[in-house]
Amino acid sequence: MSMTSKQRAYLKRLASSINPIFQIGKASLTPEMVTAVDEALEKRELIKLSVLKNCFDDPNELADTLAGRTSSQVVHVIGKKIILYRPAKKNSHIQLPK
Repeated sequence: MSMTSKQRAYLKRLASSINPIFQIGKASLTPEMVTAVDEALEKRELIKLSVLKNCFDDPNELADTLAGRTSSQVVHVIGKKIILYRPAKKNSHIQLPK
């Protein structure tokens, strides 16, 4: 599933009003973190994560790894913020523009 630039812009606009719900620190990506992100994506569809200063991994690589492990899409990585999207299997509430 690939997104168009219009869909990506729409999701960025929606994400601008939400706060990060996860912080990735010096432990980087643990299996527990991946599981928690996966569950959050199923409930919220669109989530924002923050990469702390004590995490030495590249935010772009972290975003790609998380997207691969959770079957989600990287909407945007700006600085140390990551936005991920995955439509819910049941009761999807975000309707992407065509």
